Amino acid sequence: MKNTRTIHSIIPPPPPHFVGDGFRVHNFFPSQVEGGMTKTDPFLLLDYGSPHVFEPSEHLRGVDVHPHRGFETVTFAFKGSVAHKDSSGGGGIISEGDIQWMTAGSGVLHEEFHTEEFARTGGEFHMAQLWVNLPAEHKMTKPKYQAIKHESIPRYHDSHCEVEVVSGSHGNVKGIASTFTDIDTLIVSLKSGGRFEHECPSSHTAIVLNIEGGAIISDKHDLPVHHCAVLANDGEVISIYAKEDTRLLVLVGKPLRESIVAAGPFVMNTREEIMQAYHDYSSGIFGTL
Repeated sequence: MKNTRTIHSIIPPPPPHFVGDGFRVHNFFPSQVEGGMTKTDPFLLLDYGSPHVFEPSEHLRGVDVHPHRGFETVTFAFKGSVAHKDSSGGGGIISEGDIQWMTAGSGVLHEEFHTEEFARTGGEFHMAQLWVNLPAEHKMTKPKYQAIKHESIPRYHDSHCEVEVVSGSHGNVKGIASTFTDIDTLIVSLKSGGRFEHECPSSHTAIVLNIEGGAIISDKHDLPVHHCAVLANDGEVISIYAKEDTRLLVLVGKPLRESIVAAGPFVMNTREEIMQAYHDYSSGIFGTL
């Protein structure tokens, strides 16, 4: 019989801050997790933008051109819309339900702004951005952009649960996103009274973010809305019960167990690689935007 994972920590949303002027976020990790990036490996960062109403504006709010190297960014649009553009030629509009999976790899410049339509009308904005580490052998891979439309995401269904399988697998459903390491990225919608269970190796990192509703995780721990649970490495089953209609972001990943050296927009394996990244960026090797 397989054991249910217990809880390492349940994290309430820390005070929000703005990234640029368009993204009001709570940083769950690495800032709020004991052990930081080592504990959440291969996931480096989770910025969660809980629902926030922006007033109409003629100004496009967002984040201006900035570089990345050595990891991937995954942006989830729950409400609102964002226009993305990068120096590798990737780009497009991320609308409600869509996901943007950008592999920075060897280096990319990109920008993210509210779309003109959203800026004009204003409204509720609800998003999350995840940073996923790249294995050392793929740090310098060619940049890539995956635009994942909501209607294209494969889905698992049962009588009380729908699971959008973005990457990895759940049940017999395989995800649509290509990844460089073993990652299950799941958006789970549970009806009140329903239960979700997902099997994964006990060695894998497991994180659950409650984006709507209320849940019980690991049979006895309350997981309120906008709280994040980091699970312990002591079982093979993630178990969640919905006290009401609930929506969750479930992340499971095989740790890379490699050295992590992070400095601003770059995540590499050594200090020398970080210095090279800054040199390459200042030399224009990341291209133009």
